[in-house]
Amino acid sequence: MKNERPHSWRADALTILCGISMGCADVIPGVSGGTVALILGIYKRLVTAISRFDRTFAGQAKRLQWSAAAEHIDARFLFFLAGGLGTGVIVMSLLVNRLLADPLARSLTFAAFSGMILASSFLIAAMIRPTGQQRPYCVLLGLIGVGVAWWASSLTPAGDAGSPSFLWLFFCGSIAICAMILPGISGALMLLVLGVYAHLTEVPHNLLHGEARLHNLLVLATFGCGCALGLLSFSKILKWLLARHHALTMSLLCGFMLGALRKLWPFQQDLTPQIEKFKHKQFTLVWPEVVDAKLCAVVVAAVVAGVAVLAVDRAVRSSRNRDSSST
Repeated sequence: MKNERPHSWRADALTILCGISMGCADVIPGVSGGTVALILGIYKRLVTAISRFDRTFAGQAKRLQWSAAAEHIDARFLFFLAGGLGTGVIVMSLLVNRLLADPLARSLTFAAFSGMILASSFLIAAMIRPTGQQRPYCVLLGLIGVGVAWWASSLTPAGDAGSPSFLWLFFCGSIAICAMILPGISGALMLLVLGVYAHLTEVPHNLLHGEARLHNLLVLATFGCGCALGLLSFSKILKWLLARHHALTMSLLCGFMLGALRKLWPFQQDLTPQIEKFKHKQFTLVWPEVVDAKLCAVVVAAVVAGVAVLAVDRAVRSSRNRDSSST
């Protein structure tokens, strides 16, 4: 059978960049790696690839048919995406406090993400092609998605769990990964609510400084196993929904993205100024009282980010049209 996905260094590099973007997003509370995957146009491929860790793959691996097994799960795509995602998580874990601790940098960061999500939501909504009977259900599911993501983004973080048990870390991994793959539902926010975010984001720092290496490696392994179990189970449900009820599912996911904008509101008042680290802080949303340089900068950041998403989408579409016309 002819390979439908030609391999090239350029495609692999783009996949790595997508993974880095997803990893960076997953570390920031309020931003979802699933949203980034949807923005970058790899969401359906990602869900499909993960869901193919099934009996067929197990049988091929058991018979040592490694080439067929790798093709079945789109292993090349997953390998480079996972490499980029891991890099993004590590880099952003080291930078997140610096990036979000400064009020202006935090506002500009949230504004940029908000602009990207708004532009992407417009593009995704334009791709939904419901039938006449599906339209009211699509609208209803979109509103439900907005409500669920709005509620999830308003949850109050739990206190730091200190040194959580490995069983609790496994459970948190299985729950958070489901949130991470859903656009608009932040896995990092779920970890904050479950009280293990601070503990997990300190692991890369501890490993770099040689602190309790075995314990930190066990923490990562346990959390990773929980993520793997949750991801393999949940991806099969998502694949079925996208295959059988594409318009309805995409409407719900689009609603998730819009509802998550609450957490990314650029103007927030710090309720815990005595706390230095961002991951321990709590904020309340406020409305800007005056038109000043900060407000203008925030608007510009949101507009530039949104325009960038639209420009990338147009460039990708043009490239695809050229490729299809040349073939």
